[in-house]
Amino acid sequence: MRLAVLPADELAPGEHRVVRVGTRSIGVFRVGDDYYALADHCPHQGGPLCRGSVARAPVATGPSDVRLDEGHVLVACPWHGWEYDVRTGLSYQPGDAPARSLPASVEPGPPGMTPGPYTAETFEVTVEDRWVVVDTGRRPTTEEAS
Repeated sequence: MRLAVLPADELAPGEHRVVRVGTRSIGVFRVGDDYYALADHCPHQGGPLCRGSVARAPVATGPSDVRLDEGHVLVACPWHGWEYDVRTGLSYQPGDAPARSLPASVEPGPPGMTPGPYTAETFEVTVEDRWVVVDTGRRPTTEEAS
């Protein structure tokens, strides 16, 4: 089902809004000029995911060289802190790492982040006649969302 949820110009870059569509609650995020939508339901324990804090993901290219990635935004569930990529719905482990020696390896994925076991429900989003349209029937694949 395709639903026009709000005028596109109501969200400035970096903003998000939770909208009600029938019985569903959906978070709509604007990252630059792109729009993304997540179900407002944390797959970890059902918390109001899109009502949590939103931040750009940190990226480190070396010691003392950390920046925030403009195009990579995470939302943290207010119940337990699980973080989800607003583009893909993929989860990342919450909490701070302890200050102790840990084994290291090179693996694919966002730098400095450990993929978690959950994936939030995402929706395809388009802008038509300057309205943000969410398609709740078709789910983008991880490759399409990247």
